Amino acid sequence: MNRYPVWKYAIMVIMLAFGLVYTLPNLFGESPAVQVSSGKATVKIDTAMLARVEGVLRKAGIPTTGLQFDGNSIKARFTDTDTQLKAKDALQRDLNPDAADPVYVVALNLLSASPAWLAQLGALPMYLGLDLRGGVHFLLQVDMKQALTKRLDSTAADLRSLLREKNIRHAGISRSGDSIEIRFRDEDTRAKARNTLADGQPSLQLSDAADGTEFKLVAVFKPEAAKEIIDTALKQNMTTLHNRVNELGVAEPVIQQQGSDRIVVQLPGVQDTAKAKDILGRTATLEARLVDNSVEAQAALMGSGPVPFGSELFKVGRGAPVVLRKQAIFSGDQLTGAQATFDENQRAAVGIQLNDGAGRVLREVSRENIKKPMAVVLFERGKGEVLTVATIQAELGSRFQITGMDSPAGANDLALLLRAGALAAPMEIIEERTIGPSLGADNISKGVNSTLYGFMAIAVFMLGYYLLFGVFSTLALALNLLLLVALLSLLQATLTLPGIAAMALTLGMAIDANVLINERIREELRNGMPAQTAIATGYERAWATILDSNVTTLIAGLALLVFGSGAVRGFAVVHCLGILTSIFSAVFFSRGIVNLWYGRQKKLGKVSIGQVWKPT
Repeated sequence: MNRYPVWKYAIMVIMLAFGLVYTLPNLFGESPAVQVSSGKATVKIDTAMLARVEGVLRKAGIPTTGLQFDGNSIKARFTDTDTQLKAKDALQRDLNPDAADPVYVVALNLLSASPAWLAQLGALPMYLGLDLRGGVHFLLQVDMKQALTKRLDSTAADLRSLLREKNIRHAGISRSGDSIEIRFRDEDTRAKARNTLADGQPSLQLSDAADGTEFKLVAVFKPEAAKEIIDTALKQNMTTLHNRVNELGVAEPVIQQQGSDRIVVQLPGVQDTAKAKDILGRTATLEARLVDNSVEAQAALMGSGPVPFGSELFKVGRGAPVVLRKQAIFSGDQLTGAQATFDENQRAAVGIQLNDGAGRVLREVSRENIKKPMAVVLFERGKGEVLTVATIQAELGSRFQITGMDSPAGANDLALLLRAGALAAPMEIIEERTIGPSLGADNISKGVNSTLYGFMAIAVFMLGYYLLFGVFSTLALALNLLLLVALLSLLQATLTLPGIAAMALTLGMAIDANVLINERIREELRNGMPAQTAIATGYERAWATILDSNVTTLIAGLALLVFGSGAVRGFAVVHCLGILTSIFSAVFFSRGIVNLWYGRQKKLGKVSIGQVWKPT
């Protein structure tokens, strides 16, 4: 009656082992570390840099407890913060000799100190949120009006090129507020232009207007087109912010949309607010320019003459040094797409898509400059770096390829730079908060203590009131907490103060199920039922009540998870996982322990479940 088959006991052992293994990393704490990452778009971190970092630290006599290369950065671990600071200074001096133009970002970091064999099993510690680890919180306001204005300006240029291409004469094109006004001398020309623009620019809504003796055509974005522009600008800004935050060495940054035009950025572990603001607010501009191959330009390259008027010398990047024309063919805000691909010879290339206006300009320029080189330049912190120099092989348009890439990985990197090199719309920091690490450590201490004291209070009550069954309930409750921490670690969830509050709430809800079971068993014993039958019946009849109460609570938790944000979502994640682990531990695991203790006794006279009051 009260016996589990072997496979159920196997599940209990497996779950216990799972809980122990995936909870262990949280007990080892963190090691001070220094992270080295690229500070320039054209600089890559590779294994050669790993050897260089190791050599710098060895030369400075700074011992490390481990060096690792994760593909995008190099991390060096140290035993204490004093050694960490010395290592940062040594690496900063060696890797960035020009402090005004740093090539690499050398940032302080914290890495898990758990053993390597745990990491090989995928057992990693939970990330700690801003309120537990300390760091910087920013609320950024995105200027959506400016995003629409930029698109209107580029669209006005597209309309001008389109009308010129169709040989339709106009009396002027200008932007007025949120609309574009096109003037004509007669009605027939306006009607012809309206049909042409309706086909060439389907995102515009066109309407006629009169202005004295002139005929005007007013173009505005359709509501769905305006919404798409705003959504695209917000997504591009978030992608760009993700790329920039990687330079700070933040373990688990939070970058998420808030409302229709705001972005929340949380950087746990970052204390240098000025540096964070500098990186987040950095502007980057992409331009394509023709290479100046004149005699004067070649003399400037050799250092025997000045740079020709209207040109500029670039010394950094692929194909540099090179002299480029100052006039840009197209810029990054006219780029609509960039993907890594292959050319007709199956060599790595980058496919580029431009908007209509930039495509027309590029078609005209390329037609006149076939077999001449063109360069793509990224301007960042006021300095330009050449991303690539390619020869124009044929007339180009809105879609073309940049060939001659070294590898598919290089093509993918260039495509990423082209897509997310600049912010689509300007942003302003409207809220800023800094939480110190000491306050975060204090929050952790208080949160852990509150959960521990709550667990101890529950254990004392259960042991005193239900005796041996109280021991079983306490063991089930301990497993519940173990499984909850293990799941959060496995999912790499970010633990915050609301999450710790949800853990404490889970303890109370989990023990409630054991109280229902114990009272149900007591009730059956009061009715004169044999002990073994009372245990089996108590678990079976309490199950329906436990399931109903947990399902209704889970529905409320899912509602918080779906409709909540920020701290509310953090609470909801722990809450929902806690409900699932409490059902398993309170019903399945606790009954397994009871079956192990009492199930083998055929003639069970009584059970240790506290005072059972029987009717006289």
